[in-house]
Amino acid sequence: MELYKNQQIEIYNSLSGKKEVFKPLHEGNVGMYVCGPTVYSNVHLGNVRTFMSFDVIYRYLKHLGYKVRYVRNITDVGHIVDDVDDGEDKIGRMARLEKVEPMEIVQRYTVDFHTILHQLNFLPPSIEPTATGHIIEQIEIIKQIIDNGFAYETNGSVYFDVVKFNETNHYGKLSGRNIDDMIANTRDLDGQSDKKNPQDFALWKKAEPEHIMRWPSPWSDGFPGWHLECTAMSTKYLGNQFDIHGGGMDLKFPHHECEIAQNEACTGHSPVTYWMHANMLTLNGKKMSKSTGNNILPGELFTGENSILSKAFAPSVVRFFMLQAHYRSILDFSNDAILASEKGFNRLMEAFAVLPSLPASNTSTIAIQAWKQSCYDAMNDDFNSPILIAQLFEAVRIINLVKEGNEQLTKADLNELSHTLSGFIFDVLGLTDEKSSSKSNDKLEGVIELLIAMRNEARANKNFALSDQIRDQLDALGIQIKDGKEGTTFTLN
Repeated sequence: MELYKNQQIEIYNSLSGKKEVFKPLHEGNVGMYVCGPTVYSNVHLGNVRTFMSFDVIYRYLKHLGYKVRYVRNITDVGHIVDDVDDGEDKIGRMARLEKVEPMEIVQRYTVDFHTILHQLNFLPPSIEPTATGHIIEQIEIIKQIIDNGFAYETNGSVYFDVVKFNETNHYGKLSGRNIDDMIANTRDLDGQSDKKNPQDFALWKKAEPEHIMRWPSPWSDGFPGWHLECTAMSTKYLGNQFDIHGGGMDLKFPHHECEIAQNEACTGHSPVTYWMHANMLTLNGKKMSKSTGNNILPGELFTGENSILSKAFAPSVVRFFMLQAHYRSILDFSNDAILASEKGFNRLMEAFAVLPSLPASNTSTIAIQAWKQSCYDAMNDDFNSPILIAQLFEAVRIINLVKEGNEQLTKADLNELSHTLSGFIFDVLGLTDEKSSSKSNDKLEGVIELLIAMRNEARANKNFALSDQIRDQLDALGIQIKDGKEGTTFTLN
């Protein structure tokens, strides 16, 4: 169904700094590109949040009947350490540290990326190109930029001439920066002597003898610049102009700024209509960092094997938690917050399960069509998933009122309620009605509490043999009991 004809979406465009009515270049068709991971380590939880935001956007566009070509790349070469033009790329560095081929690193962490996203019920993109699979396209773009006078070759490397480009274009229009500020804030880095200007960025880097990943080019054996990869892959599969380009806010500058410059220098026009950026994820109010220990991997959420959360959480609970914040808002991850989300998730699923057994009446006392449109209104307002979730809980309230006999719905309205809830819960938000691992944990905790109560009773009756037996057998199972002033507690090892 072409629902999009009756629904008007507004998207916050980072380029204009305001919400704009969404009008795709080709009616009924959407081209969307999202910067994928650099596969040199396990996927970061913050990156998962970004990809989840665009998974929901993809899902909603499809739900409205758009034909969507969603391209999300894999960066498997060229992402330089610290995002500067000098040094070795992250994959090459990891391969050198582990003494393996770079493509072993790429394969290992690409598999991890796909595994985590599959567990979280992501839809796969329409196309998932790799940077190494598009070296020829990147070389051709460099040639065109050189021919147009916006790049130059020095000692086998090719750099984008930012100052020359800025004479006729606006470098910095996405991030709101200007060249004078960039020059003033440029760090003095080794290798910049090859550049005309400190803010010029690499399109092609000559590989040093020890550099593992390299390809032949008209300028040297080397490798492409990180920014160039996304320009080549997005335009190859979506055309020189397309609808949506997304990524994390950390990519706005320099990565996306450079993409715009490269496209304009190559084709003469800006590539993207709507630039979208997802905000960051914090952990216990602080930036996630491996060095400080304030860090948790997605897989550790599902297994409970971490020192930050009290137990394991089902992937759908994690997904539900993340979608309770708008994609442009900072989201803070904490044990208390996800516990609260788990309760909300279970309430939602339990209410949906009750729907088929609700009695139908001859008349309705609730306006279901108005509620239904409020769900669409939420998503039409820059994909506002927390407002949508609030409307889903309004449906939970309606279900409970009908169940208790305080409100009435006709069979047609009950069907409409069920169909709409199913569409938004499962198709749009991508939740699954899985038996939460946390429910199993809840049952386990209930059994442990029962055994603790039995142990306390045994102690009160001076049956210390039974008391010690319960404690020792729980300890053997990795469950430690601690007696304190406020009672007996336990920990799972």
